[in-house]
Amino acid sequence: MLGLISFSNGLFAQSDTTSTSQISLQPVEVKQYFTNQSILELTSSAHTVSSTIIQSQSPTTLTSAMNSVPGIRMEERSPGSYRLAMRGSLIRSPFGIRNTKVYIDELLFTDAGGNTYFNILDPLAISQVQVIKGPDGSLFGANSGGVIRIQPLGLTNAPNDISLQITAGSFGLFNQNLGITRKVSDKYQFAFNQSLLSSDGYRENSAFNRKTFQTAHQINYNSKGVLKVFVLYTDLDYQTPGGLTLAQYEENPQSARPAAGPNSSATDQKAAIYNKTFYTGIGHDYQISQKLSHFLGIFGSYTDFENPFITNYEFRTEKNIGLRTFLSYQESNAIIPFQIQVGVEGTKGWNKIDNFDNNKGTVGDPQANDLLDNDQLNFFSRIQLNLSKNWLLEGSLGLNKNSIHFETLFPEDAASKGDIDFEDVWMPRVATSYQIGNQMAFRASVSKGYSTPTLAEVRSSDNMINLSLLAESGINYELGYKLTPTNKSWLIDLAIYNYNMDNGIVRRLNEAGVEYYANAGEMHQKGVELSFWSYWNISDNFLKSIQFNTAFSYNHYRFGNYSNGTNDYSNNKITSVPDWTLTNSLIFNFDKQIQLNVYHNHTAEIPLDDANIVFADKYDLVQAKLNWTTPLSKLATTLKLFVGVDNLLNQIYSLGNDINAFGGRYFNAASPRNMYFGVKLSF
Repeated sequence: MLGLISFSNGLFAQSDTTSTSQISLQPVEVKQYFTNQSILELTSSAHTVSSTIIQSQSPTTLTSAMNSVPGIRMEERSPGSYRLAMRGSLIRSPFGIRNTKVYIDELLFTDAGGNTYFNILDPLAISQVQVIKGPDGSLFGANSGGVIRIQPLGLTNAPNDISLQITAGSFGLFNQNLGITRKVSDKYQFAFNQSLLSSDGYRENSAFNRKTFQTAHQINYNSKGVLKVFVLYTDLDYQTPGGLTLAQYEENPQSARPAAGPNSSATDQKAAIYNKTFYTGIGHDYQISQKLSHFLGIFGSYTDFENPFITNYEFRTEKNIGLRTFLSYQESNAIIPFQIQVGVEGTKGWNKIDNFDNNKGTVGDPQANDLLDNDQLNFFSRIQLNLSKNWLLEGSLGLNKNSIHFETLFPEDAASKGDIDFEDVWMPRVATSYQIGNQMAFRASVSKGYSTPTLAEVRSSDNMINLSLLAESGINYELGYKLTPTNKSWLIDLAIYNYNMDNGIVRRLNEAGVEYYANAGEMHQKGVELSFWSYWNISDNFLKSIQFNTAFSYNHYRFGNYSNGTNDYSNNKITSVPDWTLTNSLIFNFDKQIQLNVYHNHTAEIPLDDANIVFADKYDLVQAKLNWTTPLSKLATTLKLFVGVDNLLNQIYSLGNDINAFGGRYFNAASPRNMYFGVKLSF
């Protein structure tokens, strides 16, 4: 199995068909990296976002669920425009997800260029999301943020179910989901999910449309071999309203970016994203002998991407293919039990990028035409030693190789070709955990982080190939502590880390307001993360149980030696990182299958420019959702009705700010108080 954690049903197991009075916090089997372990044995800071948390709020987005994990910050500048930071700033991600490796089960979902299209996934087709925080290039290649593993329906144990869900809400929201999950036999199970999502959006020029088709199949063809197949197709388009100045934001937060200087407005330019992506992968796991096993995963994707923007009209064709394979050997009867894994992960990408003038939403004269091919290759190895019943020691080492080949075809007078070869880097990790009884555990790790620039940074909106951009690198030191009582009714997880990064990549703007990227020098990232999960069974005829989760993050993120021209930003707060965040979620389970979910997110003020002159105000986001489930016995059907409210306090806030924005256009207003309601039939 892929080197990540695997909670069988999430920390808090729940399904629509489970009586709410039966849900409790249970001991779980955890798979960290390649080995089964108890949750106290983990040597990394790892969390699982279960289906309960994913479904506890709006069925159309993962934002609240992901933000329930300390150290994770997910934003949505406009509907569908996700970006995510894991123990790091969003300074590299004006859009998209970078500096983090994402997997679908065992298969790499992040493309060879370093980008991940998180917005092509349907949340209701996901069983759980598993997270390892902190750099771990030794086993997963170039990353300095962490690793996310998405477990789709069909590749986990789930009841036989055919369901249809319809959701409608404010601002023209409509969401339809059809899901089929079947365990045909002990040897074969599958899932099929289809969804349609559309919304007019709160702001001008912020409509959203997405159609997804997803299927997953698992075949246990004999006692030793397992074959897994995953296929996803998404047709996505969403309008991009653009950032506002503070005056515009306060006067009319609903407006799109207006015309300014030589540039037309976002509405006139019909600014939008059109993304058609096909992704597929096959994984094969085989137990060669009692001690030796082998995994092979092959995956590929094709993306047709179109982006009319304020200053240009861009077309991209992206093709990716890759594999991940490893051997695992375990010796349980030695004086010191051990296990060893060796493997390789490689991806290859072919990208064609064409830019034209944008004449109010139609293609004009050509601006640039480039071909970029990139390769990523990571050789990895790992050893785990069980020094005693309670003491575990592990070490891993990876060799990462990255390169980009580029060819400029237009303008003809700038035609050129060449290669960008990033330095081959050895990436080690050493970690240990020690248990005291079955209630307490300490952990410590030292690991190297290394993240090469993405294609979107090497060839950004200025249509230039940046040959001087260097990879980020640094060393992460981390200590952790877990505590749980004998009955496992609650769990505390504390992590303290210090990650000093060199050559941090930052977003900058030229005189025309067009973005490009540069290395900022040193970034000092110190943090404290605290998680608390708890569950109480209540002997009451009305209130049956309460589940409470809280996540706290303190981020002391500061630039080291960093200057831009004559401006010295040394020791400033790192752009886009709040000093601290706090999220709380409460799930009340009542009699008659009634459930109330309440979510709260407090985010401190956020610096929006490197000079620390402009800040986004702190805010408190409150969401609530009420569910009622009842069986319809004559039809062998379960009926679920739900109603939810977002931004209950009607806060004026920006869920995703533009960073180092040109012309002071930092702010993207989030929706005011809004509601949704829906019905789900399960057969």
